[in-house]
Amino acid sequence: APNEIYTRSLHDALPIDSILASAGILAMAVGLASKEALGNFVSGIFIILGKPFRVGDIIKAGDVIYGTVMEINLRHTVVRNFENMMIMVPNSTMNNATIVNSTIGEKANCAYIEMNVSYSTPLNQAIDTMRDEIMKNPLLIDHRTEEQKAAGTPQVVIRVIELGESAITLRAYAWSADYSNSFVMKCDLLKDLKERFDKEHIEMPYPYQNVVMKKEE
Repeated sequence: APNEIYTRSLHDALPIDSILASAGILAMAVGLASKEALGNFVSGIFIILGKPFRVGDIIKAGDVIYGTVMEINLRHTVVRNFENMMIMVPNSTMNNATIVNSTIGEKANCAYIEMNVSYSTPLNQAIDTMRDEIMKNPLLIDHRTEEQKAAGTPQVVIRVIELGESAITLRAYAWSADYSNSFVMKCDLLKDLKERFDKEHIEMPYPYQNVVMKKEE
């Protein structure tokens, strides 16, 4: 019948089920995008008002994001890492991350300088050698209070922090003016201490294995 032919032709031309399905997916996508945009917007407001970090601060957010804050807007935060690459981080991610801010408050920074020595090494000799070399670094500052100075606390405190399987770990606490200086100072001191330990014949052991080969008779 003509009506039946017309109905079938219209149904073939307009796949209603497909259109409705596509519209549903589109609505869902728009809804999710709107929810994400709203979350970033609200998180941006919290960041701007709460000020856990500001433009120019050096921060660490989570395990990946590390660098200087360059911009904070209502959608994302721009961080320049130490490789000079710009990282655009959604504000909702920043708002939920644990932030380590190296700029807020006192800028002086303590670097942990750790060296491993053998069990046969006289510890006092190793500690004195470490302290003597660290005191030569131009980026080192005296962070002691007047009470600590009066009590005779060394400018560079060094402690035994671990008795490992193959080495004793010594840690020096060395202060610098800020995080950037602290990083440079630590890198330089690791090199200087390695060379000084070699000169003083202070052994720095490393794990090794003895493989015993048995000959079958």
